[in-house]
Amino acid sequence: MENDRFTSRIRLRHLHCFVAVAQEQNLGRAAARLMLSQPAVSKTLAELEEIAGSRLFERGRLGATLTEDGEAFLVHAVAVLDTLGAAGRAVRKHDAPSPTLLRIGALPTVAIDLLPLALGEFRANRPHTSVQVQTAANAPLLASLKAGEYDLAIGRMADPEMMVGLSFELLYVEPVIMVTRPGHPLLVDGPPSLEAVLDYPLIVSPKGTTPRHNTESFLQSRGLRLPESLVETLSVSLARLLALRFDYVWFISAGAVRDDLERGLLTRLPLATGGTEEPVGLLTRSEGRLSMPAQELIATLRDSAARQRERLKGQE
Repeated sequence: MENDRFTSRIRLRHLHCFVAVAQEQNLGRAAARLMLSQPAVSKTLAELEEIAGSRLFERGRLGATLTEDGEAFLVHAVAVLDTLGAAGRAVRKHDAPSPTLLRIGALPTVAIDLLPLALGEFRANRPHTSVQVQTAANAPLLASLKAGEYDLAIGRMADPEMMVGLSFELLYVEPVIMVTRPGHPLLVDGPPSLEAVLDYPLIVSPKGTTPRHNTESFLQSRGLRLPESLVETLSVSLARLLALRFDYVWFISAGAVRDDLERGLLTRLPLATGGTEEPVGLLTRSEGRLSMPAQELIATLRDSAARQRERLKGQE
């Protein structure tokens, strides 16, 4: 009976409003996107929470954050809107075809390595499909995928509570390595010690990211820790320029610098980094239906990842 009451009262406007607020994490921005007033959005959310019998957002000065029940509801709300969109396209199949947009989320280190080759091959088969790529750290990547902002993402496995509503397919595993410019003082007198490495300026991923955690765990297992003076960034282009032009040592996922290593622009320090390996894979919504272009891109990514695994073996 409760479920019948819910389905008889729920309306599409409730779902559109809920998903917009979940994506924007702010009632004002969601209202502007929906072309509604903020009070109208607040009223619609209140109606939805009353129908659901649960609080779906925590509202505060900094915006609106999904509760645990809200996270669970989001998975199904996005799936319902995806299915309705597919139904609409099915009955309009005789209309003139509209341009296809494929939205991809990716880790910065993956976007610079795995995606270029895959997208080049994909375009040869799908020349009329537009591709939108956004990069982010893993946690916001997963949140945006759940909220329906991406069709698929390339990232890392996360804690079980963050993976609710998502599927993960392993593509490859890569370690964190240390790279410098050729001719760096650390390379002059044979393999350096880790203690010597830490005497130089370092570039690392920000706190809260998997590469940063693995870097810190690696050093702690050897009785060492990162110094307080660091450059912390997710920007591969910024870190690359610092490493190329100065004496920085860059702790980075191996795939992100593969091309520079092969061309001799950067050099890997001859130090083992066992235990820093990170699984990288395809992420999709469990309840979502992938379009044909998305399925074709996934097939291309699998092929590119197989080649990537062979390259990474050569860097070990």
